[in-house]
This record gives sequence, structure tokens and C-alpha cells, in this order.
Amino acid sequence: MQANGAGQGQNQELPCLSAQNGDTADMTHANGLLSSVNNNSNNVMNNGVPGTASSSSELGVAIKKKKRLSPSEEDVIRLIGQHLNGLGLNQTVDLLMQESGCRLEHPAATKFRNHVMEGEWDKAENDLNELKSLVHSPHAIVRMKFLLLQQKYLEYLEDGKVLEALQVLRCELTPLKYNTDRIHILSGYLMCSHADDLRVKAEWEGKGNASRSKLLDKLQTYLPPSVMLPPRRLQTLLRQAVELQRDRCLYHNTKLDNHLDSVSLLIDHVCSRCQFFPCFRKQFPCYTQQILTEHCNEVWFSKFSNDGTKLATGSKDTTVIIWQIDQDTHQLKVWKTLEGHAYGVSYLAWSPDDTYLIACGPDDCSELWLWNVQTGELRTKMSQSHEDSLTSVAWNPDGKRFVTGGQRGQFYQCDLDGNLLDSWEGVRVQCLWCLADGKTVLASDTHQRIRGYNFEDLTDRNIVQEDHPIMSFTISRNGRLALLNVATQGVHLWDLQDRVLVRKYQGVTQGFYTIHSCFGGHNEDFIASGSEDHKVYIWHKRSELPIAELTGHTRTVNCVSWNPQIPSMMASASDDGTVRIWGPAPYVDNQEFEAKKSSSLIV
Repeated sequence: MQANGAGQGQNQELPCLSAQNGDTADMTHANGLLSSVNNNSNNVMNNGVPGTASSSSELGVAIKKKKRLSPSEEDVIRLIGQHLNGLGLNQTVDLLMQESGCRLEHPAATKFRNHVMEGEWDKAENDLNELKSLVHSPHAIVRMKFLLLQQKYLEYLEDGKVLEALQVLRCELTPLKYNTDRIHILSGYLMCSHADDLRVKAEWEGKGNASRSKLLDKLQTYLPPSVMLPPRRLQTLLRQAVELQRDRCLYHNTKLDNHLDSVSLLIDHVCSRCQFFPCFRKQFPCYTQQILTEHCNEVWFSKFSNDGTKLATGSKDTTVIIWQIDQDTHQLKVWKTLEGHAYGVSYLAWSPDDTYLIACGPDDCSELWLWNVQTGELRTKMSQSHEDSLTSVAWNPDGKRFVTGGQRGQFYQCDLDGNLLDSWEGVRVQCLWCLADGKTVLASDTHQRIRGYNFEDLTDRNIVQEDHPIMSFTISRNGRLALLNVATQGVHLWDLQDRVLVRKYQGVTQGFYTIHSCFGGHNEDFIASGSEDHKVYIWHKRSELPIAELTGHTRTVNCVSWNPQIPSMMASASDDGTVRIWGPAPYVDNQEFEAKKSSSLIV
């Protein structure tokens, strides 16, 4: 396949001259196109160095000795020419096109471009007749003409030429019988009282280079690239290359910046093994920065607040501890201790605005606690029946409702005072999640599946079906991916939209304990999970093999939480009674780093 459409179509479409790469031809110079070879000229440029040619025949012989360019080489020359032209280096472009024997774009396209940018609409419309034979779609000319006339109409309106604008609308746009809905909208602009009002209502930049350049970008989409290159094509290709390299990097954990000035184009982006540890030192939660020991029994759950300023941990010791994060040092200290959870705390959920925190207990707990985090006061202690088992909870995005349930068949929707709003009978819930639409609740149940429940129309549907019990799950920020901890299987990634299993992650030891995994890092490119072998595992979501195994805990790691606002911070809760805060390794020289890295990081 020819790149960028070079070499396709009729002879007049070809980006290089009919006498290519060695044959002389006369061309009109316009906007970077090949200048004519003047047989009477004594000053000829050869490879950029001035020289003297004794005759035009000698010049022709010299040019014919040049290597014939391949289609891809022609494409590269055109891309470079377009980029240089955009920088205003027009003479350099002329010389490049002349020496290579290529042309930047078709002469008819150049004429069309100039007429559009100069606002000569009648001439631009006539140019479409020349371009008609070069356009592949028979309807493209009508669409291009519509766009031209729309710009012409708006510019007349801005100039106060209402009668001329009305003439364009009635006698030129309407007879096209294209996009009548848009014509009705355009007719409404006749009522605009002044130019500023028109620009706002039409979402238009106004008469001038800005709006005409945007118009050209739209018009180009109907022309083959062999006739007119897509706008800023070289920058687009370079940006795509940078994005692809970052996407393929398993260790990259910085905010994506697609601006080309933020990277070097002279080297590849690599965070592979040779550069992996320096990258981790700066960006990645791979080292124990702090060990929290205030709990006096197994720690079952941990969760960062949505604003990333606090961490809540729940324990078998019947307490919830809320930790404040110092935004400068990233050190944690106890902020509040919430007591009285007689069965222990196995699950926590922050409200969307972090005002409230709900705590649930293990299977034999029939109560949940709704705390006001700011005051430390208990707002609601909810229990519908002593026979209930309320082990999981999820907030509605509006922050005014929540759903809760357990494995004894309870599934409730409640308000902030614990009043029952709706219930769904007979659903044995293991884990819950509310989707962003505010209507759908995902629930994993004892049938090894995740189903979607709509409390408004009382419908439900199957979304995920596993072959083993789903111990817990979490959903990505965009609602597309689900991360499951599956008994005896480990961590699975599902695409909820396509309802397919995407990946099974290797390494983690998962039996029938409830272990909670999470998405994390910039753009949620990473996945972390606890394990029964006392480790924390980290994967890139596209790689089944772990990129890091963090050691330090001495018993099962029950829960891992990644700070949503500080991508270099992660917390893990363990049966050993501690919570470890993971962050970037402190700076040390390479020899010292190599000696220490194996103590807490395995790759």
C-alpha cells in the first residue's frame, strides 16, 4: 500500500512531476510548488551550493543522473516541505522541491488554497470544477461547496451585508439540497444584532485567517493526500509515534503531555530494564516510605479519599483510622479514630465529595455505620434486620444515596439517614459498584457473575460470568474496565462494554480470602493487588506478567489502594496488623541503589 496515497489515481494527481526525479519540466511557482527551470539562467543551485551551468542541456544531464525516488521517499520530502512551509521557510521549500523533482501539492489544490485564504469565494467555487476529477467521492464536491458558501454567508453577515448574505442563503446554499437542518440554523443568524453576537451563536472565529484555516482543514478531508496533504501531517505522525512509545512503556507513570516540545525526538522513550530503576525512583510507588502500626489487629481494608488528602483504614480491632496526608512530605499521621464497630471493619466507601465515610463489617455483621468525616460524628447506624449481612456498599454519584448488601440475600438502596428507598430481593451480594449514569448498580453474587441492576425500571442483566467465585471487583474511572479478584484464579480484567475477558494477570496467590485490587497511576495504566504470599503485585494493564513484586508484609495482604491524586503513592493493608505506604525510592547513587533494590523490590 502506498503511504499517504502517493502514486495513486490519475497522472495529474501525482505529487511529483510527470518527468520525475531527473526529467526537466516547467512548473509555476506558488506556495512551495516547484519553480520552473530557466534555461537562460546562469545561477543554478546544486545541493544548496551556488554554481554556474554552461547550458541547459548540461543541467538536464546532471539531473537525470539523480537516483529515482521511491514513493515513500517522495512522501517524506512532501512532509518535510509542508512542515518547512508552515515555518515560513518558503525559499528552502522551493529549493527542496526543485532539487527533488517533487511538488508539494497539486497545482489546482494550491490555487484553491490561495483563493480560500484570500476570501475569493467565486474563484474558489470555480476551482472545485478543476478538483472534481481528483475527488474520489461524487458527493464530496457538494459538501465542499456547502462549506465554502457557509463561510461566504457568515462573512457577509459579519460585514453587515445582510442582503448579500440572504442572496447566498436563498440562491446558492438552499438549491444544493444538502444539510437542510444546518441551513435552518444558518438562517437564524440573520437575527444577530451585531458581529460579536454572530460569532458567539455560530461558534465561529469571525472573518480572517483563523476561520479560513479551519475551513481549509475541513475541505482537505475530501481531497486525496496526493492532491493536498492533511494539515500538519508531519507533526501528527511524530505525535502518534511519541504516544505509541509511551503506551508500550510498561513503567511510565507520569502525566501524558502530547505536546512535542515536551519530549526529545532524537531518542526513543524507554523505561525498560536498563532505565527501569531510575524511572521507578522518580515516579513509582515501589519502596516502603512509612509503616503505620496504630492498629492492634489484622487490617482488612484501606482506601484513599477521592481528593487524595486522606487515607481510611479498617481493622479487625473494631476501629477505623483516618489518616491525614502531608501534601509536601507525603507522610501520614492519625487525624481521627472512629470506634465501636463490634464485628470489625472489612469494607469502606468514601462519599463522592469525601464528606462521609461508610464502614461495613464481615459476613456476620448486620449493621453499617455512616460517619461524618469532618466532625467525626456518627450520622447513621443502619440495620434493617438482625438476619441481614451488610458487607459491601457503594455510593450513588449524586452523593445522596447508597446501595448495600450481603450474602444472605439483602440488596438495599438507602438515603443518608438509612431510610430504605428500594430493595431487590434474593440477590446474594459479594461486592457492589454504582456506575456514573446514577441508575445502574453492578453487583457480584454467589453465582460467580456480575449483573447490572437498574433500580428505576427494575431491570437486570448479566454482564460478567466467571467459572469461580468473584471475591471482589473494582471499576475504572471511565467505567469501561472491571478488575476482579477471582477465587483460586487471581486477578482478571474484563471489558464491560464488549463483555469479554481481556487479561488474566499472573503471579498473585489468591485462594478464598477476600483480597481487593485497584487501578492506579497516571491514566490508570497500572494494576495492583495484594496476595496470600504476603506480597503486593503490580502489573501494567496490558501485560500479564508483573512488573514489580513488593515485599515487606509478613502475612496476607488484604487490600491495596492507589492514591487517585498522587500517582506515586500507594497503601497496602495486611493481616500482619500494619499498613505500608509505598512511594518512590529516595535518591541514591547507582551502586548503593543496586545493592538495596532487592530488599523490597523484585522485578
